[in-house]
Amino acid sequence: MRRILARGAVCALFVSAMAVITTARAQTPAEFYKGKTVSMVVSSSPGGGYDTLSRAVARFLPKHIPGNPQVVIRNMPGAGGIVATNHLYRVALRDGTVIGGLQNNTPFEPLFGTKEADYDPTKLNWLGTPSVETGLLIIWHTSPIRTLDDARTMEMTAGASGANSTPSFYARLLNEILGTKIKVIPGFPGQNEAYLAMERGELDSYGVTFWSSLTSTKQDWLRDKKVRFLVQYGPEKEAALGDVPYGPDLVKNEEDRQLFEAAYAPLAAGRPFVAPPDVPKDRLAALRKAMLDTFKDPDFLVEAKRLELDVGKPRSGEQIQEQIARVYQMPKSISDRLRRIAQNY
Repeated sequence: MRRILARGAVCALFVSAMAVITTARAQTPAEFYKGKTVSMVVSSSPGGGYDTLSRAVARFLPKHIPGNPQVVIRNMPGAGGIVATNHLYRVALRDGTVIGGLQNNTPFEPLFGTKEADYDPTKLNWLGTPSVETGLLIIWHTSPIRTLDDARTMEMTAGASGANSTPSFYARLLNEILGTKIKVIPGFPGQNEAYLAMERGELDSYGVTFWSSLTSTKQDWLRDKKVRFLVQYGPEKEAALGDVPYGPDLVKNEEDRQLFEAAYAPLAAGRPFVAPPDVPKDRLAALRKAMLDTFKDPDFLVEAKRLELDVGKPRSGEQIQEQIARVYQMPKSISDRLRRIAQNY
């Protein structure tokens, strides 16, 4: 009798276990997400550009995720996005119920040698971006420098917040790759203060200007032709800039070309959304599709226009994943040069 009972108990446990396994295997993304809440970790404080974009995405994303889960925002600012990225890589659940909206520097901080960046960007699951950035070297219209060739022979001053800020980095990059003579003047609290100094004739330029920022904040400059465009760079040419030289086309040396690609990779990442490592493949595919569908959603586009968000050039999660992998596979000589330029030594 005991043997029969024991055998029956084993069979019952086996059947129960198989039922659980079968249910788990058969569960579709729609079944998994139904009734759930997805947390979106945003790497900036409430009210900023990244937060505004993330909240707009969070309002429209649920209708594109199978099962239509609720999406809630969790702000986690700190260290230029590194705190949130560390959390997504080290702490967050890996079942597809946690995603993030990050600054575009975060995928490349380990490459720059940032010790606080305790994550492997190639193992994170990138979901997509609603747009990419185009970097510009602009100059105030009263400057005697009129072309990129002039900037290679005459010194020009460019404002920046600090010696290791993004504008300073790109100014040093252009000096190294294109032979410009940009003299960085640090100490400006931000872009607006540097722009004001340009208008007063105290600066020739700003270390890096993004086309999306210029079109949203300085329409009068464009209308009145207050600035000249010396060079553009990024993952692709900006059609609205016409015949403004495209930096990657000007580079002949292969190592310089790879350095340029690695340096503007953050611009190609745009304003990326991401999931932790090891998210089940079917849920990852569903999240990536939902992101792209959201970026193309007519209602989202109307809302983005109202909020003056740049969402016109979406890229898929797969495209971002490939870009990041390619940069991290570049020779050590490239990463060493990139780190030297980034750390200003």
